[in-house]
Amino acid sequence: VQLQASGGGLVQAGGSLRLSCAASGRTFDYGMGWLRQAPGKEREFVGTISASGRRTYYADSVNGRFTISRDNVKNTVYLQMNSLKPEDTAVYYCAARKNAGGSTNPAEYAYWGQGTQVTVSS
Repeated sequence: VQLQASGGGLVQAGGSLRLSCAASGRTFDYGMGWLRQAPGKEREFVGTISASGRRTYYADSVNGRFTISRDNVKNTVYLQMNSLKPEDTAVYYCAARKNAGGSTNPAEYAYWGQGTQVTVSS
């Protein structure tokens, strides 16, 4: 399984971005997640989605602003980010786990994309 994240960039506070994660290989029955890492900080959970797409879960810091979705026909997972804040600045990674459920634990993800930089200016 290979994951390719894209869609990052520079945006002003209050703006929006949509990240995409294109997967090659079998992912339709894998839970997927987005995680991020800011400079000098540990990688942290952002959001996760089950294999079916019916279940999602978000970190408190992004709940209500970010939405994760997936298109299993296109083998792509999305992260819609609205009302962005400077503290959302980080490298965002998509990841897949060998389980249909999602997870908040970075250690439970088996496959990782290369990351895409999101910078939010104040």
